[in-house]
Amino acid sequence: MLTTLSERLGAIFGRLASRGRLTETDVNEVAREVRVALLEADVNLAVAKDFVAKVKERAVGADVLASLTPAQSVVKIVYDELVTLMGGAQARLQFSDAPPSVIMLVGLQGSGKTTQVAKLGLRLKEQGRRSLLVAADVYRPAAIEQLRTLGKQIDLPVFGEAGNEPVKTASDAVAEARRIGISTVLIDTAGRLQVDDEMMRELERIKAAVSPKEILFVADAMSGQEATTVAKEFDRRLGVTGIILTKMDGDARGGAALSIYAETGAPIKFVGIGEKVSALEAFHPDRLASRILGMGDMLTLIEKTQSVYSLDQAKSLEQKLRKNDFTLDDFLEQLRQMRKLGSMSDLLKMIPGMSKALPKDVEINEGDLRRVEAIICSMTGGERRRPDILNASRRRRIALGSGTQVSEVNRLVKQFEASRQMMKQLGGKRPRFPFAGLPR
Repeated sequence: MLTTLSERLGAIFGRLASRGRLTETDVNEVAREVRVALLEADVNLAVAKDFVAKVKERAVGADVLASLTPAQSVVKIVYDELVTLMGGAQARLQFSDAPPSVIMLVGLQGSGKTTQVAKLGLRLKEQGRRSLLVAADVYRPAAIEQLRTLGKQIDLPVFGEAGNEPVKTASDAVAEARRIGISTVLIDTAGRLQVDDEMMRELERIKAAVSPKEILFVADAMSGQEATTVAKEFDRRLGVTGIILTKMDGDARGGAALSIYAETGAPIKFVGIGEKVSALEAFHPDRLASRILGMGDMLTLIEKTQSVYSLDQAKSLEQKLRKNDFTLDDFLEQLRQMRKLGSMSDLLKMIPGMSKALPKDVEINEGDLRRVEAIICSMTGGERRRPDILNASRRRRIALGSGTQVSEVNRLVKQFEASRQMMKQLGGKRPRFPFAGLPR
């Protein structure tokens, strides 16, 4: 998502790089092109016009026009305004002084509220806060059962029974959380296909009954400007305190991410980046702005790596690399850890400058990684430790067992040996990244 906008802005600023100085005419031209790029990304018209006006106001200043690197100055201005447009700084969840803290999730049907309740519960659990998941959506078939299934996956209790009245369910859940000493209550509320007064009145009654510390509107990023329009109505009736933007891993234009804060005043607090229960990230306006402008996002990449790779594992790997004792077993473990981080194409684009270096629409075939895993799993323990014993007959057996070709087995072994030789030549040099031993 937002890839097209990133490419358009990159092309605009790329043309500026060849110019020694910028005139006011140049700035006006850039402003027009940026506005078109934003509108094509489905950014709200009023938001796009206001954004461009602010960029233009700053860009026509003498400090930019007289600069020896005006293109860089304009990029910096656009970056600053993008960050401001999306809220300025990370917005964190607020918790009550006296537990339990109640968090309501609201939104239209199909936006992903039930899944986001579980995702948020898991995220808080990882931070040391245990949550009670509340099934207050008694209208959608199987909604309660879905939440119970998700609750089992993440080992969190679920409160709610089919046929119960939603307001009473929410009130009883808060009382139960207080009784058993659970610090946070996450309420999954009912939605409709579109905003209606009956739904809103029910949500207002739940709000009055449980006094939530946070009311999070769950917005489907694929719905574009419609998400912004609906969020404004929910905010008017309920006072939304934050946004969870789902399906940010999709291929929609992504204008909701750039419009919703400006239109509602409610900051985006989390983004959903996949269907897994763990696929929820805190929203950082500065990091997304950096990625939109092709500057990478090393902080998120580091956080992702740390989430699946402990310091002890990194030290153990470093010792193996130093002693040239890195085996195919170690490589398999590395491969599995990397796959936990998400799409390899997305990870590469988090490295500064990599998005420009990579070919357009580059995609790393995840199937190739699965075939590599299958090849290694078809080897015996001795073959993984000593790939030099892999003669022709062994390689044919491995290819047959993994459903691959002998040529693929040969290529993997060759790349692995080349990687070991490279690390041997580096000698005592300290590897800079946990995955430094992987062959390309």
